[in-house]
Amino acid sequence: MAYTTVDDPTLYIKTVTYTGTGSAITETMDNVGWIWMKRRNSDIRNVLFDNARGGHYTGSGFKPIIVSDANSASQGTDVDSAAKGITFGATQTIIGTDAAGYSYNVSGHDMVRWMWATGTSFSNDASATSVGSVDTAGTISADAGFSIMTYTGVSGQQTIAHGLGAVPKMIMVKNLDSSENWRVYHHSIGAGAYLKLNDSATKTDDTGPFSNTTPTSTLITMGGDDGTMHGSEAHVAYIFAEKQGYSKIGKYVGNGNADGTFVYTGFRPAYLLYKNVDTADEFFIHDNKRSGYNDENEYLFASIDQAEGTQNRIRFTTNGFKALNSDKGVNKNGDTYVYLAIAEMPFVNSKGVPGNAR
Repeated sequence: MAYTTVDDPTLYIKTVTYTGTGSAITETMDNVGWIWMKRRNSDIRNVLFDNARGGHYTGSGFKPIIVSDANSASQGTDVDSAAKGITFGATQTIIGTDAAGYSYNVSGHDMVRWMWATGTSFSNDASATSVGSVDTAGTISADAGFSIMTYTGVSGQQTIAHGLGAVPKMIMVKNLDSSENWRVYHHSIGAGAYLKLNDSATKTDDTGPFSNTTPTSTLITMGGDDGTMHGSEAHVAYIFAEKQGYSKIGKYVGNGNADGTFVYTGFRPAYLLYKNVDTADEFFIHDNKRSGYNDENEYLFASIDQAEGTQNRIRFTTNGFKALNSDKGVNKNGDTYVYLAIAEMPFVNSKGVPGNAR
């Protein structure tokens, strides 16, 4: 049985559906490090903030906003006060008013936010520690297998420390200073290929971004690629290691039937991100809050700025998820899909007791 290492996943990930107020919203959750927000009823950008870069612009340093559905450099110079952007705190996070051109707290509109905890600050001076070749700074949650790292690129192949003490199985990297596509590493396609978070394209066979080198429990190798290691430019990496009973980072093969493929995760999912790597289609996001029952009909796109769609695509079960149609985005016969799933409730907790899944 899949005994978990995390008995209460809500300490590390939380999905909230809400109606925008146009004024500050206070969210109670400890050590929020990453917030991904989307307006559900309009073709508006996916907006991402993190505490490694900060939730406001101070006139120098990192700009606070990046989007998952475009190759844009980081933005948000107008997010320059406590009333705007995000204020990250130890026990509460404050979501301020919208920045111009974005829509994460517009009065009267339906929204969703996915929040991830990172409880510990991390920095690595590579020359002092002899760990890696490029300095990194960020925040980590080793218990949940998630870290956020920022670094400045150096030309050529380099290595960065990630702080997790476990081998990352999925990494999302964005060049913050240039209009470069996101680079996504997923262990199921290997380090000699990558996906673009902001694009529907199939996997790209290219050793440049991740240097055809599998990450280790200490280091990630980046090639001399403009998206992952552009000389003198800032980058951010969102890094995921698998934790038994809490997260699963894997792949499945579609069967093309309405009675689709079942994927065993060892828990009932709360969050699911997946993509077809063989046929062009989007990154899709499902969660356990927007539908509120087993068939998670509502889905959003990570890779484009479209409004929420509704279709029987995915069913969450007590120990995994199941595809419900033959659409190429979720279950095309013979195509491979990669995914990241996070638990609502472990199938079996750390004491060997069955979880109270719905």
